[in-house]
Amino acid sequence: MNKSNLQTPTDLDEFTFSHIPVLSQEVITGLNIQPGGNYLDLTVGGGGHSRLILTSSENTKVTAVDQDLDALNAAKDNLAEFGERVNFVHSNFANYQFPENIYDGILADLGVSSYHLDNPERGFSFRNTADLDMRMNQQQSLTAADIINEWDEQELANIFFKYGEERLSRKIARRIVEKRPFQTTTELAEAIFYSVPPKYRYGRIHPATRVFQGLRIAVNDELQVLENLIEKAPRSLVEGGKIAIISFHSLEDRIVKHGLRGSDFLKVLTKKPIIATEEEIKENPRSRSAKLRIAERK
Repeated sequence: MNKSNLQTPTDLDEFTFSHIPVLSQEVITGLNIQPGGNYLDLTVGGGGHSRLILTSSENTKVTAVDQDLDALNAAKDNLAEFGERVNFVHSNFANYQFPENIYDGILADLGVSSYHLDNPERGFSFRNTADLDMRMNQQQSLTAADIINEWDEQELANIFFKYGEERLSRKIARRIVEKRPFQTTTELAEAIFYSVPPKYRYGRIHPATRVFQGLRIAVNDELQVLENLIEKAPRSLVEGGKIAIISFHSLEDRIVKHGLRGSDFLKVLTKKPIIATEEEIKENPRSRSAKLRIAERK
């Protein structure tokens, strides 16, 4: 294993939330932004989608929510020019207190930002050596290190298989338990690398990729949070209001698909998910796996 590929010196000042919003035109069209409309961005990030909502029609208002204070502060800087048209809320969207019948549109972009993946301090990636953290909300106590070093072998295997869709989950979990404790992302990635058969070590993706996805989902309880969102959010829409959700992997998309279909409050507008054009994928490779589904309040 070439450790130099995992440990690249970085300047933390480089990391910002200036990401390009994915499927931007499709989101604006799907939400049918109206003058004076009231919109809820549940994952504001750096504010890319919110800026589009605020500039695409006159006097629109946005409630901008994010559980990550770094993201919220970046959005405040990005959207400062809009003044009182933006209300910022620090919250996980599952804990957000959804008011009844108030929003003309709701957006949730479930993707992990490049800021989180590229910033070694946050511990989401094994490209750089960092503490095993992975918390979106840094005020919560549970970290990736807690799970890796304290949960039993069967629990770890279940996380890797269910959330990471990793076929070698049991073999990897066994190796981790034998070699722990782990403090850093690269220590864990190296153990995973050597826990799989040689033919799996040099495939299209690094052997640790799915494990890290599973860990991140477990740390942040992402799938349960998403189910709660789809249950609660539709009540906040006015009649005819739209909800748009962008997912980035099959586990999320399955929940969104069935959740929107199963809601008593919604009519699904997208029989199939909207995906990025080849042109957008060239400009923003992150959009390759994005899937947008839209529904309307009955």
